[in-house]
Amino acid sequence: MYKNLEGRPGTVLAAAAVAQFVAALDMAVVNVALPAIRAGLGFAPLDLSWVVHIYALTFGGFLLLGGRTCDLYGRRRLLVLGLSVFGLCSLAGGLAQAPWQLVAARAGQGLGAAAAAPAALAMITTTFPEGPRRVRALGVWSAVNAAGGALGVLAGGLLTEYAGWRWVMLINVPIVAVALALVCATPADAARLARGERLDVLGAVFATSGVGLLVFGVVRTDAVGWGSPATWGSLAGSVVLLAAFAYAESRTTSPLLRPGLLRSRWVAGANALVFLAAAGQFTAFYFVSLYMQQVLGMGAAATGAGFLPFSAGLVVGSVVATRLTAARGPRACLVPGALLATAGLAWFSLISPHGGFLTDVLGPSLVTSVGAGLVLAPIAAAATTGVAPGEAGMASGVFNSSRQLGGCVGLAVLATVAAHRTGSATGRAALSDGYALGLAVSAVLFVLAAAVAIGALPRRLSAAPAVRTGTRAHHHLEGTRP
Repeated sequence: MYKNLEGRPGTVLAAAAVAQFVAALDMAVVNVALPAIRAGLGFAPLDLSWVVHIYALTFGGFLLLGGRTCDLYGRRRLLVLGLSVFGLCSLAGGLAQAPWQLVAARAGQGLGAAAAAPAALAMITTTFPEGPRRVRALGVWSAVNAAGGALGVLAGGLLTEYAGWRWVMLINVPIVAVALALVCATPADAARLARGERLDVLGAVFATSGVGLLVFGVVRTDAVGWGSPATWGSLAGSVVLLAAFAYAESRTTSPLLRPGLLRSRWVAGANALVFLAAAGQFTAFYFVSLYMQQVLGMGAAATGAGFLPFSAGLVVGSVVATRLTAARGPRACLVPGALLATAGLAWFSLISPHGGFLTDVLGPSLVTSVGAGLVLAPIAAAATTGVAPGEAGMASGVFNSSRQLGGCVGLAVLATVAAHRTGSATGRAALSDGYALGLAVSAVLFVLAAAVAIGALPRRLSAAPAVRTGTRAHHHLEGTRP
């Protein structure tokens, strides 16, 4: 029988938010430090990218497994395990003396994050009932998640410039300690396997291998290109493995991802939308950061500080979205938010080689970030609407996978688009032109996100039917009859 964590909802929310903050922070904090890491540990030029890629590979590959595991064995238990692994690997990365040690530590961080992220989101959805309370809680969680990514750029720049690259890893240790203290203060969820319930090992192998191979093929395009046999081989292998995963899930009574879950308009529509929004947001971060450093000539710390208005806009958008969503449903924010982000990115696409921060970055940063905040705050509530408590981790794993894959695929594709426009030129005019094209395509992604919100999502949260688990074992878990 599952027991909702009803005793201390505020502590549950704080624990989940801090856990998500450190995972989001780590996605961004390392990027600014890469040149210093290369010099400090003697990375070969082609190997340096693995400091970023291995984290994306293990994080994205194991999210579905992490989500389902927390349903079966306890959300708090898995969150403690994931945070502990993440913290220990952060410490190991900060003390690394050789390139392979840092890469191994980053792989471990990804595994820890893949366990912690879906467990944190599932704790919120099983603690706060559907309606305004859950919307407000997920609004806080989304704002903290978005702020973690934006502040990661600032923290990475400041730490690299004034404390050394090792602190971009070591900074995670005290944050994880705070998260663990908060998690340990929450009531335990009494997870217990029902008779016949088990972890879908075969599905886990297919899903982890298929998603991992997809991420591997996509992130390596910066080195080998989209037309190489390595890329096409990886993507083809991913398709085969994911097809095998889909077949296996339709045949088992204890699926890692129940196919019926994706028949919910809320779940399917929200995951499609977050894939597109993450692709647009991640690539905007990437291109704007490069523009400030390589075209405007700003240093690492100044570039990080340049993202503070973006962070503020995300928080403002999230606060507004939380209130509107509680009263009128997610579509009231998702559509205007996506269109506002589109306008901001279209404005960004007007950057010039002779621009400046005040004229080319500040204004579009505020518009884009408020729009992104309006989108990101309600989307988690939409993705978990109607989901049974016993499948909260499953839905959370799918949602986090969609966001992670959207960011990886979007960044790889649009980086290629920008590089093709730039060609072999290295001047500020050519670089600015390439980044502008990438930002323009990011705007198109948010247009598509608005179309998904209009066409796929019901108008109000109350319109969502409950998503049934569909197996006797799951009904037993929830204490209901089939």
